[in-house]
Amino acid sequence: MRLMSSTAAISALVLLAASPANAEIRIGSILSVTGPASFLGDPELKTLEMLVEELNANGGINGEEVVLIHYDDGGDANTARTLATRLVEDDEVVAVVGGSTTGVTLAVAPVFEENEIPFISMAGAVSIIDPVNPWVFKTPHTDRMACESIYTDLNARGLTSIGLISGQGGFGASMREQCIDVAPEYGITIAADETYGPRDSDMTPQLTSIAATDGVQAIVNPGFGQGPAIVTRNYAQLGIELPLYQSHGVASDAFIELAGEAANGVRLPGSATLVVDLLPADDPQHDVVTAYRDAYVARYNEPVSTFGGYAYDAFWLMVNAIEAAGTTDGEAVREAIENTTGWVGVTGVFNMSPEDHMGLDLSAFRMLEIVDGHWTLVE
Repeated sequence: MRLMSSTAAISALVLLAASPANAEIRIGSILSVTGPASFLGDPELKTLEMLVEELNANGGINGEEVVLIHYDDGGDANTARTLATRLVEDDEVVAVVGGSTTGVTLAVAPVFEENEIPFISMAGAVSIIDPVNPWVFKTPHTDRMACESIYTDLNARGLTSIGLISGQGGFGASMREQCIDVAPEYGITIAADETYGPRDSDMTPQLTSIAATDGVQAIVNPGFGQGPAIVTRNYAQLGIELPLYQSHGVASDAFIELAGEAANGVRLPGSATLVVDLLPADDPQHDVVTAYRDAYVARYNEPVSTFGGYAYDAFWLMVNAIEAAGTTDGEAVREAIENTTGWVGVTGVFNMSPEDHMGLDLSAFRMLEIVDGHWTLVE
């Protein structure tokens, strides 16, 4: 491992696990390892580091070692676009896995599309893959799917009227739009609609307004980062007794730590990663998720997160495609990703197609509830 310097705000990491004299396949990555989205980028980078070393120790891709060239965008979309150009022009990568956030992903995607480089994102918004961009794929469930999963659970509880309190960032704004758009399909009424800014530290006015709205039966909070934890703490401080739903944007132990006891009772759609020990042995994802969890914990001595799982899936989808194509030619690799079917990952079972560059359905989501500070499965 060697560190390449650029500016104080940018870092590049090149991982080598075999002799430099050998042939190599250069895969790029831009992640938010520092900054407000570091809770996403940090486990993503750690996962990629681990997988590159594991892959190279087992012969690389078709006998060629993999070199991971990583840049930290600090959560800034403009910085990310500059780094994307660097990956293409200076580093000459053949593929890219990255994009911790929706904003960064949408900023860099045109660079990779223009240069015909396959790109797999780890961000949530449905706008990343709808409409389909031939060169762009993603591994997380979409924000639209999160709304549908929440609404399905609301239907099961006989609840039909909600208040939204959404973050104004890329993911929060996108999920708000999706939740509003899909609500009629599930018989859900949006009775209240509030938002908060990325720097807001008190959401009690918005929550007070929602709680006072006639007919509201539950609260849904599209967002990620510290905002949802503040919403959750304020919700508890106000003594609101309505069910509270968060999104998969906070599906990690870090959210429980930030929200504290107020997190108990919160429900959200998440991946199998958070409840691996609760999965039956015959669950299709059981062995994959268990192996990833055990390897990650052994390597870093910290819990896995949903977000690291997105990186796991993105990396192996790309590696499998390069192996299947038998070449690093962009069009051949892109087509191989698009033809992936029945591949069991950490996030779900992927079935890509020319019309679907994510390949997951609602069965990939598990409805989770936090009980006594731990993730549990809602039956």
